[in-house]
Amino acid sequence: MAITTLPESRTESGSAVIRVLSYNIRSMRDDRAALARVIRACAPDLVLVQEAPRFFRWRKAAAWLASHTDLVVLSGGATAAGPLLLCSLRATVERTQDVLLPRTPGLHRRGLATAVVRIGGARLGVLSCHLSLQPDERETQAGLLLDRLDALDVPHAIVAGDLNDRPGGRTFRRLAGALQDCWAVKPWGGEHTFPAGRPQQRIDAVFATAGVEVLGCGVPLTVPSADLFAASDHLPVLAALRVPASGSPQDGTGRSAENGSSPA
Repeated sequence: MAITTLPESRTESGSAVIRVLSYNIRSMRDDRAALARVIRACAPDLVLVQEAPRFFRWRKAAAWLASHTDLVVLSGGATAAGPLLLCSLRATVERTQDVLLPRTPGLHRRGLATAVVRIGGARLGVLSCHLSLQPDERETQAGLLLDRLDALDVPHAIVAGDLNDRPGGRTFRRLAGALQDCWAVKPWGGEHTFPAGRPQQRIDAVFATAGVEVLGCGVPLTVPSADLFAASDHLPVLAALRVPASGSPQDGTGRSAENGSSPA
């Protein structure tokens, strides 16, 4: 059954409902005010950014975005080659790590922004990625991403980003085989994310490990379209997830045995 309203954030007995936003912001080269309005309208607990500013005064740009969206900078930015994590004050930060992936000569350097946070009684890993345009390098990066996810050693985790691949592609299928593709599990809003003005491809996605209940996921069409088109060349993906409290009977231990398999 299609859902029309995405649940709001809340703390429940034994779980936490959180809102997670994934967004390629094209280095904030578009309408910054519109970008801030889009993020605020989504009321996220966690924002997994791709193409954050990476060069001159990049920290100042990240701070501007956080302050204008009532969030704080968690990790990433230039130190992760573009992925950036923002969070609300609901999140208690346990640790963060920025990871640079191996570079292929002649291609753009890629990286991962990662963190472990607690929201309510839930403890979870968070990973933002922006994968390669080159198919072989992109698939290799997906394997490194899954290895890094295992290394976080958390009961639950969220991965989101610009995959530069469609659902039928090798990289997308590899991630969806190991994790829950949140749009496929519980579609809400719009599906396609690129290009923003006339979206025809789903290359941005939110994934979750086993045990995380997907309450809805998709492009937030409730946000004014003028802001969506002005803010970036990608559309954002918003997910509402129910994460069990750590140590609860529903607590999973990583990847889904039903949706996928052991690490490749």
